[in-house]
Amino acid sequence: MTFDYEARHIIEALRSGIPSRAVGQYFSEARPQIMQEILQDLDAVRENGKSSGRIISGKYGEGKTHLLNTVFNIAHANNMVVSVISLSKETPFDKLYLVYQKLVNNTYLPKRLQPGFMQELDQLTPNNPLTNDLLLFAAKQLETDRLYHILHAYVNTDDQDEKFLLQTDLEGDFVPNLQIKQICRRIFDERISFQVNFVKSKHYQDYFSFLSHLFLLLGYKGWIILFDETELMGRLGKKTRLKAYQNMARFLFPQKQLESTYSLFAISASYGEDVIEAKHEYESVKEVCSEEDAKPLLEVLGAIRNAPQLAPLTTEEINEVLIKLIKFHGRAYNWEPKVTVAQMMKTIDNGGHLLRTKIRSSIEYLDQLYQYGNVGQSSVRSLDKERFEEEMPSLDSILE
Repeated sequence: MTFDYEARHIIEALRSGIPSRAVGQYFSEARPQIMQEILQDLDAVRENGKSSGRIISGKYGEGKTHLLNTVFNIAHANNMVVSVISLSKETPFDKLYLVYQKLVNNTYLPKRLQPGFMQELDQLTPNNPLTNDLLLFAAKQLETDRLYHILHAYVNTDDQDEKFLLQTDLEGDFVPNLQIKQICRRIFDERISFQVNFVKSKHYQDYFSFLSHLFLLLGYKGWIILFDETELMGRLGKKTRLKAYQNMARFLFPQKQLESTYSLFAISASYGEDVIEAKHEYESVKEVCSEEDAKPLLEVLGAIRNAPQLAPLTTEEINEVLIKLIKFHGRAYNWEPKVTVAQMMKTIDNGGHLLRTKIRSSIEYLDQLYQYGNVGQSSVRSLDKERFEEEMPSLDSILE
């Protein structure tokens, strides 16, 4: 018996509820209005080099991560670099130097299945025009000249240990300034001094700027950054939340430092009520910040509150999803499901209100039909309810 392993991967990803870019590739027709707006944003990046950002909101299990995966596939099809990251305790948005490292580890060049971009830098030689362009940019356009010295040393060293060390720095594991000076002295037989002493908590923006410029010089049409689980900012303390909003503004309303970059944030629909209102964020901003410093933070809070919310799928859209689901299940297990969408709907309508729940209930329905020839009672609803309560505790109970 032969199986379609791509279809099986799709079914298993949907069954587990684990986000998958492959699922985003094949189930991408829903939410046409918001997708059309995002496509227009991507076109502006590709055609005009205009950097911008957007926030989307939605309830748990209603497809925020799925939409990000759909954007991932569309961006790659348009020759754009994509980075994807979920905020967490290990990746707090008040510390962008930690975010940078995680982003680099999850940056995918078009037509590449594995993350990473160092293979492109490995092609550079000292007198390459691309190298010269990058060195000029690093020397003149950044706040510090640290990346100029790192790149200059990287393309000139013949020592693999040095090369590896410099590579780790470019990937966000920042090397001490003294060590970089020692490497440069060995290679060029001269002492160097930094025009500005690099501090990672202050000058991390240089690395984001350098990457956005690098991707353009390599011929890619832009850099797409996808942020998931953005609502976890709400678990930070008051001051660190304000810092996170400030950082969020750098991506939503990017200045000239980010070239041809588009940032998309997915956030819980309850954030406005659970955090912005409950924690009096507007008052906190005005208390702590000057009028000038408060402006971008207030714009971020407004953008979160006004973010378009993913509406529940219409009956027609759900039917289209289920039709595909039936076909993929048949391909995955080499059988022909003798079932209609109408028959499935009678069962899954009782299986919970979340889109994720309906999909998992549908797969269980098809599993039972495939294995036993008939369908019993679904257990997905109770499992999904427990998962929902475990993963989404009350924010009020954990904030400050």
